[in-house]
Amino acid sequence: MIKTLGVKELKGWLDYKAIDWRGIKADFPSKPLIGQERALKALEFGTGNKSNGFNIYVSGYPGSGKLKAIKYFLEKRANLEPSPGDWCYVNNFNDPYYPKKLKLPQGGAVIFKNEINIFIEEARDALIKAFESKEYADRKEELITKFHQKEIELFKEIHAKAKANNFTIKRTPIELIVLPLDEEGVPLLDKKFQKLEKRKKEEILKKQNNLKEELISLLRKNREIERERNSFLIKLEEKVALYSIESLLEELMEKYNKFNDVLNYLGDIKRDIIENLDHFLNGIASKDQTSSIGVQGIIKYEVNVVTDNSKLDGSPIVIEQNPTYNNLFGKVEHESQMGTLLTNFTLIRSGSLHKANGGYLVIPLKELLMNYFSWDGLKRALKNNEIIMEDASERLGFLSAKSLKPDPIPLDVQIILIGSPQLYYLLFEYDEDFRELFKVKAEFDTTMDFTIENVKDFAKVIYKLEKENSLIPVSDHGMVSLLEHSSRMANDRNKISIKFREIKDIMIEADHYAKLNKAKEVSGDLILKSVNARYYRSNLIQEKINELIKRNKIMIDFKDSKIGQINGISVLDLGDITFGKPNKITVSIASGKEGLVDIEREAKLGGSIHTKGVLIILGYLYEKYAQNKPISLKASLVFEQSYSEIEGDSASSAELYAILSSLSKLPINQGIAVTGSINQKGEIQPVGAINEKIEGYFEACKQVGLTGDQGVLIPIGNRDNLMLKQEVIHAVKDGLFKIWAVKTIDEGIEILTGIPSGKRLKNGSFSKSSVHFRVDQRIDELNKNLRQYSETK
Repeated sequence: MIKTLGVKELKGWLDYKAIDWRGIKADFPSKPLIGQERALKALEFGTGNKSNGFNIYVSGYPGSGKLKAIKYFLEKRANLEPSPGDWCYVNNFNDPYYPKKLKLPQGGAVIFKNEINIFIEEARDALIKAFESKEYADRKEELITKFHQKEIELFKEIHAKAKANNFTIKRTPIELIVLPLDEEGVPLLDKKFQKLEKRKKEEILKKQNNLKEELISLLRKNREIERERNSFLIKLEEKVALYSIESLLEELMEKYNKFNDVLNYLGDIKRDIIENLDHFLNGIASKDQTSSIGVQGIIKYEVNVVTDNSKLDGSPIVIEQNPTYNNLFGKVEHESQMGTLLTNFTLIRSGSLHKANGGYLVIPLKELLMNYFSWDGLKRALKNNEIIMEDASERLGFLSAKSLKPDPIPLDVQIILIGSPQLYYLLFEYDEDFRELFKVKAEFDTTMDFTIENVKDFAKVIYKLEKENSLIPVSDHGMVSLLEHSSRMANDRNKISIKFREIKDIMIEADHYAKLNKAKEVSGDLILKSVNARYYRSNLIQEKINELIKRNKIMIDFKDSKIGQINGISVLDLGDITFGKPNKITVSIASGKEGLVDIEREAKLGGSIHTKGVLIILGYLYEKYAQNKPISLKASLVFEQSYSEIEGDSASSAELYAILSSLSKLPINQGIAVTGSINQKGEIQPVGAINEKIEGYFEACKQVGLTGDQGVLIPIGNRDNLMLKQEVIHAVKDGLFKIWAVKTIDEGIEILTGIPSGKRLKNGSFSKSSVHFRVDQRIDELNKNLRQYSETK
């Protein structure tokens, strides 16, 4: 007979006195990537390979410390890499709709911006001084006088001719007119003109028309003189202006002689100032003047710095927690003036891609996928190696205010996505671009081996969490309790969970209890109190189920022995907690050819894995009892009082035990619950949530009272997973509860029935009075009954 497990087999035990906790605490700081050697190697490869498509996907479950570890790793690597240059946008004087980009060395953008501002102010002062100088005034006056004299000479002859013919030429605000004179040299009035003889009037009108035609011809020549004068004046202004600002530009042109884009921009500024002197001199105060696209006044000469890396020491690291389209790619802002939305290149705002250019950009994948345009745009940017700034609303077909189309900026960044394994596999399967763009996978583990070295690393992290969160120190015994609970979280006594987010929450809660007790240390009891309190706040449903069991509303037998009936254990995962609950499983046997009938499946309440488990049971029966004969039976199998879907195969051993009990007519001890899946050879296979199952059944037994005959039958492969609560361990120690670990169905059926399972003899039968012998005999009876019935029918 298989012995029950001893107390020392029910959890992992660590002697806290055997560890030099004080020495560990003195050995700071902790490693941020403990237990993550695989992920570390992947990160080292990924960040060392900047080829196209070798971006990194960091895969891991929540609470595994991915973000903090990545940040630490990148900071160490980025410090060894060169800092990127700066980017800025400037006005496109040819077409303000397309602002131009300029790249400058690290820290150069702000310097260039200030230099341009200084140049504009100095240019204004120099131009004002030049145009107010005596030399310019004299030269301008000389030109004006020269051309005025030409005008006088041009009209001198016609004035003399008009006078000789008794006419005068007068200038009005709108034209030059030719007026006849009387004998006294006074302009001839209309009344007096009408009294003249007809011949005289005709003579005067003829002379007047001739003079007018000649005057019109002279006016045309005069306009040419005026155009020539204006041209000379403009050339004078340009010459003076060019002389005034060229010396100011020489220093900048010399400084940036290796930056062609900057030289071209400086040339554009010079040309624009020369061509728009009046606007430049008179529009200095009009900083707020804007058109719907483009700028007027001095603002059009400003430099818009979109990335300033002057304070960087190494390559940039940007963590974008809210990866909206605008946050990633930047945007062009608009200002409202008089009810109209206006914009210009100074309203261009950078995004995370601009800030991370030349370095690393870390993005949580879930948040990225929730912003479709962000994910689509990011893939396009990585494929084309450029950052294009556009209005996302235009892609939806929405009407939007007229905006700018800034020059695309070359993209040189390594993207690091952080997400779950499920999202990785979904994208890898269904998104072709993903597998081409994210070729490096860094997979974070949630556990590490329970070794002395790892225990030390774990303790260092705990001490670091104490310091970062200003917590009361954890005692040596408290550290052991945290380690034991982390092994329970890992569902393996040979492992340590490194889900430090959850562990930190436990520490913070234990710290609260320590402060209430005015304790100087967080003891192991306070750690356990924190764990139990967290569980208590979430297990109301479990308590309600156990209450129904106690009141026999959910009918579970915890004592006596019954045929064809057994207690299995199911698991309920509520998200924040997982717990086990007993399920009564019953079997009915009759003559027939239907074989096993899974009522759960027939009622469409059985999942595919559960159905597979039932079919494996049928395979076991064939293997064991149908080598020399058929099996003619109808066996119905059901989870009693179960009205939701049953999934999983961890109850398949319990179902088989119930079938064997029903066939052999041997009763099963109802105080023993069973968990474990089987294969067709009758071997018991490990299952998940073993601690929760045992503790769940233990809690149910407590409702009706512990008798000492109650317990759980588990797979022997689950022994290393046992990290049971202290209450269960005490009950086992006091003989009130038992746990068995079995390898095969034969071992389990002996414990449940108290009858030997039986061995197959050379003649093919089984040893007499054994379980298998009784089952085999019953099958013969069922076959005989069916045969006789068929013959009589």
